[in-house]
Amino acid sequence: MFNEIFGLIFVLINFGLVLLMYRMFGKTGLFVWVGFSTVLCNLQVIKSIEIFGVTATLGNAMYATSFLVTDIINERYGKKEAKKAVWLGLFTLIAMTLIMQMVLVFQPGAEDISQSSLENIFGLLPQLAIASLAAYITSQYTDVLIFSALRKRFPKDSQFWIRNNGSTLISQLLDTFVFTSIGFWGIYSLNVWFQIFITTYILKAVISIIGTPFGYAAKRFKFADENDEQEQQKAI
Repeated sequence: MFNEIFGLIFVLINFGLVLLMYRMFGKTGLFVWVGFSTVLCNLQVIKSIEIFGVTATLGNAMYATSFLVTDIINERYGKKEAKKAVWLGLFTLIAMTLIMQMVLVFQPGAEDISQSSLENIFGLLPQLAIASLAAYITSQYTDVLIFSALRKRFPKDSQFWIRNNGSTLISQLLDTFVFTSIGFWGIYSLNVWFQIFITTYILKAVISIIGTPFGYAAKRFKFADENDEQEQQKAI
């Protein structure tokens, strides 16, 4: 039960740090978190663990925070700013992939001890790199569009959970399908692929639902210098 208990603590800390970043740095903190989480979740996914009787990869909690953050940006600053955050995350992911692949090309020195470790972490197959990029842009962009559509139908503050969970659960379903389809094409049988797809999505969905109260908490934060900007962005 260690992984299950520690995993819950890990999830709560991830979402708690989102609130702390937002409280301390405002909208800028949310944009920084998008880039930070995009990089970190793609590093964490390398490690696999056993949890609730199934094998899963880390990164789901951090990835879930990126959806919550774009929903908070959409809620408070408008769709245009949320789209900007998505493109920021995509650029960060592409830049990290390109730079670290170039780092691996350098010939290590005679006393170097890190080349093999770096290759294990960043020596991703092109197939997985493409899968990650495709899943990110399609799912995050879909999340922004669905959230905006749901806000028109469910505009009340008390209905934020519908906007947040509705957009996230649908977009993460798309994310999981795109990533597993491209990343594992020709690697696993259809039966194994389906198991990975289902278990991964269930974990993402549960983590996203846990993050809903943190979204409500973020909505209560007040920043005097942002009041006018929020109203202008919502009108766009």
